[in-house]
Order: sequence, then C-alpha cells, then structure tokens
Amino acid sequence: MAKAQVGIIGGSGLYQMDELQEMKEVSLKTPFGQPSGKYVLGKLTGKRVAFLARHGKGHRIPPSELNFRANIFGFKLLGVEYILSASAVGSLKENIHPLDIVIPDQFIDRTRGRISTFFGSGLAGHVSFAHPFCSILSQRLYDAGMRTGAKLHRGGTYVCMEGPQFSTLAESNLYRSWGADVIGMTNLQEAKLAREAEICYATMALVTDYDCWHESEEAVTVDAVIANLTKNAETAHRMIMETIKGLPFERTCQCASALEYGIITQPDHISKKKREELAPLIGKYLKRKK
Repeated sequence: MAKAQVGIIGGSGLYQMDELQEMKEVSLKTPFGQPSGKYVLGKLTGKRVAFLARHGKGHRIPPSELNFRANIFGFKLLGVEYILSASAVGSLKENIHPLDIVIPDQFIDRTRGRISTFFGSGLAGHVSFAHPFCSILSQRLYDAGMRTGAKLHRGGTYVCMEGPQFSTLAESNLYRSWGADVIGMTNLQEAKLAREAEICYATMALVTDYDCWHESEEAVTVDAVIANLTKNAETAHRMIMETIKGLPFERTCQCASALEYGIITQPDHISKKKREELAPLIGKYLKRKK
C-alpha cells in the first residue's frame, strides 16, 4: 500500500490540493466503514501527503453524517503521523474578523450522539485530552501562516456544534458569554480520534462570518460562507505548503504515545477480532504485555 506521512483534511471550500504532484487516488476499507471518499496521495514540497475531502466529492456529506472513525483510521493505515485540517468557522469575538484564520487550542463539545472513539465493544481505552490539539504542530502551522502574511490568531476555543442548522441568537450569545472564540461543526471528533490514533492534529479555522450575534452584520448564510472561504483558500494552501516544508519534527509530544498507558482492558480479555481490527492502533502495546 502507498504511504504518506502528512494528512490534509479539506473542509468546506477546500476540496482539493492542485499543487500535489505524482497524484494517485486510493480507496480504503476500514473496520468502521467507508471514509468520505478516496484519499489523494502525492508529493507536496517533496513530502509524501494524503489529502481527503472531509465532505466527499461534491460536498455530499453533512457534518452529522461524517464517518469520522473511518476517515482518521484511513490516515493511520496510510502511515500518517501529522494531520493538518481546514474548516469553516464563525467568529464569536469582535476582534476575530471574517477572512481571519484561528489556530485554536481548546474545544467545547456541543455535539450529540456522534461516535468519537475507536474503543468499545469489548475494549476499554482512555487517552488524555486536556490539550486537544498538538501544540508543536499548531505552532508550526502558526509560524508558517505568519510567513505567508495571513491574518492569524494563535490559540482560542472552538465550539463544536451539532448542526446542520446554524446557531440561534441565544446560543450564539451563550457561547460568547463562555469566552469561546469560534464555532464550527466538524473538528472535535477528528481531534479525539487523531489522539487515539497517536497522530498529531492541528487545524486552520477559516473565519467566514460573525455567526449571528453581531448587531451590524447579517446572520450567517451559506453564500457568505462559501464566498469568504474561496477568498481564504489561497492563503490556506500557502499555509499548508509552508508548514509541510518544516515536517517532520521529533515527536516528543503526548500525541505520539497517547495510548501507551491508555488501554485498560486486560490483554487476555481482548477478542481476536478486536485485536485484528485495531492492530494499527494497539498492536505494538499488546505485544509488550505478552
């Protein structure tokens, strides 16, 4: 199987990376079903990368129907150690303007019923998630953005809402009262699963609007989101390319060994099926416990 070290998840408005060279499409099967689409493998600034359109070709899959487990597990199968994610968000702060880019460092979960773990069905595991983004990769992404001249904000809290509807005014004001910075519909599950898969994860939150709280701005619409994302797409591409130039780095972060002490179930109580399904994640740790 073809391999890649860096994964790129493109969200609304970022559906492909035209800069990829030696492109090859790969379809993957996972124990969790089908990913959003084919992974596009190739070289970017001389590094092996894998690109996945989060919402599928033609933007067919809404946030609540995304198979996050299959998407992240697919990257693991490809050998990916770093994931750079791009997604549309609304601003919850006056000083975070449309067309700005936020590199968040925290989450608030407002989703309902989404599966956010590879564990269960006879295997219990727990990973640390106090700091949900890879701090090293996030800093590399921020530094790359500064070199490209992007309007950036380092750090901030991302509210992940269920959707697909946008916020009510009351909800938007509630999140502002909590001190949250941006709101979106996709990144939380990706970050949780990437941590379980021991993949470094960082995101570019591409600001498209002021949600619906801003008195002098119109409430968010799809047209406004797409228009601003299109304007920001070139900047996002430059940031991704500049970040990848500086990879890899020595993975001394908690992401690289998140599962080392996370598997709670005793090895002799883990079924053969579960061992085989999750071998890319847990195989090396089960061998140590024999």
